[in-house]
Amino acid sequence: MYLVWLPEGTPRTEVRVRMLGIVAPQLLAADVVALSMDLDDEEADVVSPVPAPVGEHTPQAIVSVWVDSYDHRAPLEEILGSVALGLAGYQVVESLYRDYGGNRWSATRYWPDGERSPGILTVALVEQRPDLSFEEWITAWHAGVSPVSEKVQPRCRYVRNAVFRAITPNAPPYRGIVEEAWPSAEHVTDPMLFYCAEGDLEKMNANVTALFEQVAAVFDLNTMRSLTMSEWILRS
Repeated sequence: MYLVWLPEGTPRTEVRVRMLGIVAPQLLAADVVALSMDLDDEEADVVSPVPAPVGEHTPQAIVSVWVDSYDHRAPLEEILGSVALGLAGYQVVESLYRDYGGNRWSATRYWPDGERSPGILTVALVEQRPDLSFEEWITAWHAGVSPVSEKVQPRCRYVRNAVFRAITPNAPPYRGIVEEAWPSAEHVTDPMLFYCAEGDLEKMNANVTALFEQVAAVFDLNTMRSLTMSEWILRS
């Protein structure tokens, strides 16, 4: 997985043009096994649940590339580098906790490769808490946060990418890249919808408390970055 920083101030429409119009065709022509992109494009102009500090330049694209061997990634990084101001690559272990159609919040995927996924995506970039061993941290995330968030939030798809190692110099020390799909932008921006409260303030507060007890035990919100993006599955 690659975090891609385009020149600061790149318009959202231009993010789509560069990544889908320039980068994607070249990556697909390189015969990658599978390819998806999370883009901060014009349809992802949605306030994040956990906004980054004002003025921070966050990645405008996250590119997931499945390959037979990561040893042969240099041509892929050259393609990405042709448009990127900065690039951070990670070798990850993917765990698909919930896919489209796996609960009441979405139908089984019906749209073809190359078409934008419905709704909106949030992508969390998280570090391992230094006071926890890796086993303690990954268990608290997978066995704690995952089932509780599944219960109290309207999530269509949930992909947990645990970082095995960074593969580019000076990559931020993220240990997890979490992709979560939601039915609509409103489900992210409206707390009543985001916490499955159905208009009940008491239920919303209870769900917020239940989730944040788990989240606070695993993630440091000061270092977490949460991005709202469009999901593009280009080769499944």
